[in-house]
Amino acid sequence: MYKKYYKKFLDANIGIQHYASHSHHYWPDVTREAMLEYWDDSARLVDDKWNHIFSNKIPETQKLIANILQLSNPSQIVFAPNTHEFIYRLLSCFDVRKKINVLTTDSEFYSFDRQINRMSEDALIDVEKIATFPFDDFEDRFIERIKSKSYDMIFFSHVFFNSGMVVKNLKKIIDAVKDSQTMIVIDGYHGFMALPTNLSEIESRVFYLSGSYKYAQGGEGCCFLHVPQNSSYRPIYTGWFAGLDELSNISNTVSYPNSGLRFAGSTMDFAALYRLNAVLNLFQSENLSVEKIHTHIQQLQHNFRDHLLSIDHHYLTEKNIISVDYNHHGHFLTFAMPSPIHAKNLHDELKGHKIITDFRGNKLRFGFGIYQNDVIDLSAMKLTAKKS
Repeated sequence: MYKKYYKKFLDANIGIQHYASHSHHYWPDVTREAMLEYWDDSARLVDDKWNHIFSNKIPETQKLIANILQLSNPSQIVFAPNTHEFIYRLLSCFDVRKKINVLTTDSEFYSFDRQINRMSEDALIDVEKIATFPFDDFEDRFIERIKSKSYDMIFFSHVFFNSGMVVKNLKKIIDAVKDSQTMIVIDGYHGFMALPTNLSEIESRVFYLSGSYKYAQGGEGCCFLHVPQNSSYRPIYTGWFAGLDELSNISNTVSYPNSGLRFAGSTMDFAALYRLNAVLNLFQSENLSVEKIHTHIQQLQHNFRDHLLSIDHHYLTEKNIISVDYNHHGHFLTFAMPSPIHAKNLHDELKGHKIITDFRGNKLRFGFGIYQNDVIDLSAMKLTAKKS
């Protein structure tokens, strides 16, 4: 019922079954119109486009995001081309003369994990990683570690990229952090626009990261950070957007605005923000809520699991799906393979049948999008690992 929004992507991929929406979601047709709108605005306004973007496009997009996440102050949302820029800006808030104590997990995306691993090599960071598996007691173990000492930063995902597992009780984890000086960061990239998310009870305490590349469906180049109101952090890694209100003042003193712009960088291509804005406006006008999207995906996943029973495959079987509770799960299903080569070989075989998945290490991922009406049909394939 939702394919009508994705005609151009679907027409460009006839015969392909795309099950990697968790990696690169198809874009709705309105994003093409948004790209042209950005070009036209650039031609029409030239230098004055910055005033139009910061006075109109950004505030409108902030409000759309705030409504989805139930945030009370849209101006606390700031944009950047990628989450890594925000991550390094957050890390730059701490005293460079002291080692940063970080608590995180062993299942964070590379934007964060690679950066802290590199900083740890040079003894800039002391990092503790809590294993997410076994997941049934992860939250308890994570909270227990939080209570054991004070940290400069606590960083964890709402939905883990390598499994689809969901942290159910965000507030319980946040409430366990008693040191008011501890920076708490939630990576919401695989949760935003996938799982219904209410941040209202924790918005005064957490930084929340996400972007448009996955389920927000606007493509790469537009990420956002929610900054707790009245934040006093002064990131060293700062850009001229953070000083927009004082460009006419000549001063050697660096000040920061009391809004999300405190964590702004510098010049970026706002075509991506135009695309995100167009998608969120489309869904709002069509009354296509995150709850409706999530329900549709859950039904697809249910049908897919039922279909696995009919193909009698050695690896594509429900027992290999990483999950504790399908009612609290991300929008992709992850199959644990015996090894990375098994995951790659099956991914390549599926691709040969024009079924697009992806893999991370030994984990093969099937993602689901609302441009799918029914589940993948594997029954006609002569996969090499059939039990028979």
